[in-house]
Amino acid sequence: MNWFGLSLFGALMVSSLQPAPAMGSLQVVYPPREHATSAPQIFFIGTAPPQVVVTLNGQVISDRSPAGHFAPSILLQPGLNRITLQAGDQRLDFAITRTVPQVPTTLQPLEPTADLVRLANEIVCFTAAAPSDRAVQVQVGQHILPLEPLPPQVQLPSNLAALIDQADVVTPRPSLYRNCLQLSQVGDYGQIQWQFDNQRQLGARIRVVEPTQLPVVEVTRSLGGVARTGPGTDYSRLTPLPVGTRARVRGQTGDWLHLDYGGWIRANEVRFLSSALPTIATIRSITSRQLAGWTEISFPLDVPVPISIQQGDRQFTLTLHNTIPQTDIIRLDADPVIQRLDWYPVDQQRVEYRFTLHHRQQWGYRVAYEGNRLVLHLRHPPQLQRGTQPLRGVKIVLDPGHGGPEDLGARGPDGTPEKVVTLALAKKLAPELERLGATVILTRTEDIDLDLSDRLLAIESAQPTLALSLHYNALPDAGDARHTQGIGAFWYHPQSHALAVFLEGYLSQRLRRQQYGVFWNNLALTRPTIAPAVLLELGFMIHPEEFEWIVNPQAQAELARTLAQAILEWLQQATRH
Repeated sequence: MNWFGLSLFGALMVSSLQPAPAMGSLQVVYPPREHATSAPQIFFIGTAPPQVVVTLNGQVISDRSPAGHFAPSILLQPGLNRITLQAGDQRLDFAITRTVPQVPTTLQPLEPTADLVRLANEIVCFTAAAPSDRAVQVQVGQHILPLEPLPPQVQLPSNLAALIDQADVVTPRPSLYRNCLQLSQVGDYGQIQWQFDNQRQLGARIRVVEPTQLPVVEVTRSLGGVARTGPGTDYSRLTPLPVGTRARVRGQTGDWLHLDYGGWIRANEVRFLSSALPTIATIRSITSRQLAGWTEISFPLDVPVPISIQQGDRQFTLTLHNTIPQTDIIRLDADPVIQRLDWYPVDQQRVEYRFTLHHRQQWGYRVAYEGNRLVLHLRHPPQLQRGTQPLRGVKIVLDPGHGGPEDLGARGPDGTPEKVVTLALAKKLAPELERLGATVILTRTEDIDLDLSDRLLAIESAQPTLALSLHYNALPDAGDARHTQGIGAFWYHPQSHALAVFLEGYLSQRLRRQQYGVFWNNLALTRPTIAPAVLLELGFMIHPEEFEWIVNPQAQAELARTLAQAILEWLQQATRH
């Protein structure tokens, strides 16, 4: 599985790189000889000569591929597990430690653990793990607050569990204690004193400020400020804030700033301005014009405010936060994308601009501040041609996943890295698309390191009709490598959903491959807004038989032809509606 353009599980497999054994001998590419995991089981990915019997802890691995590849799983007991793989007279010993949640023997503060800045009368909650049936309390300034034991809790699985059909698996959590306190007095309350039996422990500092003391910040991150639903990267992303966005800080947790419109942002993505600057905007008449391939809509503001964007079925909604509308006139001529533009005051400081579109499929957008003026571009649908080159005028970016000496991606049973086969496929797919008339841009054409930012810049610079990131798959430790295979697709923006669904279904059916599934996921290579962007997982590197299909040159050529035809048929279908 590829997260932010990097194969997370592939990276784990890369960490087990060892000198290649002699040709024809037992080889295990995952797990490392010493490994720690919280999973209840683990798989072994490797190969041996087909005629040689391979055993795992004395049990014969009978379901190997014709080439001798294997991917069995074995259950793990809590703590250290000694596991042996043997082929003929060659033996490999593994020490796999399964970690499990430990019952705390002392107090463990859980919330808050970073310094806080809050407004007066806000409620601050305190949570700690501790042995059951004990007295736990906190002291905040002069306030002493006993923490109450919570009912038995469960630890939800990570988001990765959705990829291995284990989303309902939960594990017990240690005994938790919790209570909340409303801090009404402005001032510095100092460090929290956590108290457990006769033990005392100092924690984060809390400061309460007046609204007049709240600073104003301006987004400086060139790719846009990453706004989230809470103070940390575990929280979900919101619409990125364009460079120049201005907002007042209403609170702080560690290095995360809580902005007045509701989102959180890291302090290193903004600069602090004079607190006397206004953060409430007014907006007046709105204008639009048509450019080559785009419609440009201009929103004149006196303050660059935070924004949110939602895409729906024939709907594109732009919300301006901290904005009071004074809109009387909107110019919008007959347009190839927009049927109508309506606006609605949501509350006293939010206004929605709702675009009703001609077509269900949306083809991309970009948004930026030019001074205080917010400029939104909506992309026109592509125009397909008649004849033997229907994709003439269509531009497609292909991103072969991974590359270079460090980023191998997932590895097959014989050690073949994902980066090799993604590039091989891209080089076969490009001429197939070019024969249909498309202009094709590859983010890499050789085995080089390529940062995510470089891949994203290539997409933004090309302004393609479509962007496809090509990958092959792996699983986390708890997955079933032997029985999981098939083609999957990942999307993020609604404009990419139909493409992801179509490609996953078309390829699976035409190539007679299993369907792994279609997933919404916040991956770097699915986040571009300028065009529908899909990350394809075209098979599992760690599945013995599917791996043989992945590396087969004839199968790669068939996949390239079929994928090119799928792209053509989807574009023909999408531009008809």
